[in-house]
Parts: sequence; structure tokens; C-alpha cells
Amino acid sequence: MARLLPRRFRVLLRRHGPEALIWRRRVALLGGAVLVGLVALVFADLADRANLLFHAMSARVWWAPLIVTPLGFAGIVWLTNRFAPLARGSGIPQVMAATKNPEAAVSTFVSARAAIAKFVLTAGALLVGASVGREGPTVQIAAAIMGRMHRLMRIPIRSSVYIAGGAAGVAAAFNTPLAGVAFAIEELAAAYEQRMTLLVMAAVLVAGMVSLGLAGDYIYFGAMRQTLGFSQAIVAAPVAGVVGGLAGGLFSRLMLASGSTPFAPIAWLRARPVLFALGCGAVVAAIGTATGLTWGTGYETAHGIIVGEDVPVWFGAAKFATTLATAVSGLPGGIFAPSLSIGAGIGDLLRTAFPGYPPGAIVLLGMVAYFTGVVRAPLTAVIIISETTASRGLMMPLVAAALVGDFTAQFVCKEKLYHALSQRFLKQPA
Repeated sequence: MARLLPRRFRVLLRRHGPEALIWRRRVALLGGAVLVGLVALVFADLADRANLLFHAMSARVWWAPLIVTPLGFAGIVWLTNRFAPLARGSGIPQVMAATKNPEAAVSTFVSARAAIAKFVLTAGALLVGASVGREGPTVQIAAAIMGRMHRLMRIPIRSSVYIAGGAAGVAAAFNTPLAGVAFAIEELAAAYEQRMTLLVMAAVLVAGMVSLGLAGDYIYFGAMRQTLGFSQAIVAAPVAGVVGGLAGGLFSRLMLASGSTPFAPIAWLRARPVLFALGCGAVVAAIGTATGLTWGTGYETAHGIIVGEDVPVWFGAAKFATTLATAVSGLPGGIFAPSLSIGAGIGDLLRTAFPGYPPGAIVLLGMVAYFTGVVRAPLTAVIIISETTASRGLMMPLVAAALVGDFTAQFVCKEKLYHALSQRFLKQPA
């Protein structure tokens, strides 16, 4: 009996001690989630500083963007293609592609090189005035962090690791934990597995708590307390859903078509990515210099529209053009924040059609409908808008507008944007 005790002790230690798989998995999850929250905060601060520097430059020398922006686009695309081609674009399609082969993806779609390049080059894109957001890149960076932590702890990597990381990235980027969970269900996981639930929830909550603890309990766009009556909602929500859904579907259709069209001039430019990026940068520079409102994420303008500030009627269309030009150029950068800004512009147009309705509420309907039309994830769109504006009293009208927007967008673009882009990554050599 005495001779068996040490062996039993070793077995228990192996199963339940600090080297046990279950403990290593918990360390990887919690450590990765904490790191995601910290990196997301640093990334947000760097992106904001880059955006402010560009605005300061353009305010001081109005013609500087006409030179800096096109050359910046060309330079960043050259760097991306030369050193980290898997860092181009949003980052969400790469995470979707990574779930198809989780073990190999830690060295390709969500590698340390791709994550570092995404971090630096997205900030660089904002520094030259590109119409990009940091939320999509945060998803790829977060998935890379979670994958690397599991690799360091010698844990087998499953697709749920990247899904949890991406969800934590959304939660930390927007300070919206529920949106992170919804995003994991609707977008990152084609078939949501029950066993992922605890992993996703834990990663989202830890990353969210880190962000909340360091950045404070802030609401991304500020609190908006306006609501709609029943009779107002049944009129405004469907109209906003149709208009926003059509516009969002058009954006997705044009973005996907730019990478596959047989139209000779576009195909010729696509074969010369640096030259193509130079042209896209020229478009962004020309519109931005002429309007002064379409640079960067568009957060300030969207916030102003929500609280009732006047913007020109063409803002939504101008931001649409600069975001599309940026998105197809091949720059690293996301479309979440610019899409919300475009949606605010659409909402601003809609509120002129409903003069007796609460204007802020109409703007939010335009935002949720357009965002849904682009990403085709109505649950995520509703929760993001609700959490970033504290507009829980508008939940049902937001849901109605999002569902109508999702249905309407299908008539313009049948493919879901991120899923179609992820398939292109899978078909290309890493």
C-alpha cells in the first residue's frame, strides 16, 4: 500500500496539479483575455493619436493630404504586400479563415507577424487619413494573442480559441461585452458549438473588465435617451431598414466586385496593387480635402449627428465613397466605425423625412440598418448600437430596422461580405 501512494500522488498531480491540461487551459484563456484587453486599449489610444495628428496637419496645411494620403496609401500597401500580406483588409475574414485549420493558422492568418503588422499599419492608415476603423483589426490581433497563448501553454488549438479571442476583441474595442458574444455567434462561428459558450463568455468578460477597469465605464457614442412611440416606430423602422439595407448591400456588392470583376481597367490596376492604392488614396484625399469631414473613423461626425448637430446632406455619400476606396485599396483597417458613421449620415437624411419624430432615434435606425446591410449580422448590429448609445428604450425599433435591412440587403448582394472575403483568403497561398 505504501508503495502505491507515491504513484497515486503522481497521477493526481498530473491530472489536477499546476501542470494539468485543465489548469494550463485556464491560464491560457485568462492570460490571453487580459492581454487582449490591454492591447485593445493601447491600440485604441494609438489610433486616436494618429487620427488627431492627421487632423492637425490637414487643419494647418489644407493641401498636404493631397500629397500625403495617396503616397501613404501606396506606401502602406507596398509594406503590407511585401512583409505581411495576410494583414491586409479588415482582419475579420482572416479569423474566419483561421477557424478552418486552427493549428496551422497560428503561423498564417493569425500569426504574430500579421498581428504586429496589423497594429502598426492600421495606425499608419489613420495617420494618412484613411477611412478605416480599429475594431476589425482588433479582432485579428485578439485572435492571434489567444492562439499564441494557447501555443505557449502547449494546449491544442481549436477553432473556439480564435472565436473567443475575436469576440473578446470586439468587446474590448467598443466596451460592449454583449456585442462580443453576439458577434461570435453570428459572424465568427458558422456553426456555434455548445462547448464554446464558456470559453467565449469567459474571454469576453475578462477582456471587457480589463478595458472597463483601465478606461472607465464610458459609452462609445454617449448616452441617447430618445425613444419612439409605437405608431412612429412602425413607420420609421421599415423605411430606415429599406434605405439602410439597400445602401449597405450596395457597399458590400461594390467591395466584392472590385476584387473579382473582369472589367479590364480594374483588373489591370488590381494586378498593380501599389498603383491601385495610389489611385484610391487620391480619391480619399480629393473628397477629404473638399469636404473636411470624411477623414479617419468618422466617430466625431457620427457623434455630432446623434446629438443633433447639423452636417451637410452629402456627408453619408461622401463617407461611403472614401470608405469604399479605402476598403478596396488593400490597406489594413476595419470598416466597423466608418460604417456606423455612414449609417449616421443616412439617418441624418432620414430625420428630414420625419420632422416630427425624435431626431436622434431616427439617426440610430439609419445606423443599425446600414451596418446590418454591410455585415449582415442584425443581432450584432442591434447590440452594438444599443450598448454604444445606451438606447435600450429603442430596442424593438432597432431590431425591426435591422431585420428589414438584412432582408433588403440580400436583393443587392446575396453573399455575406466577411464570409466571401474569408473564402478568398482560403483560396490564396498564405
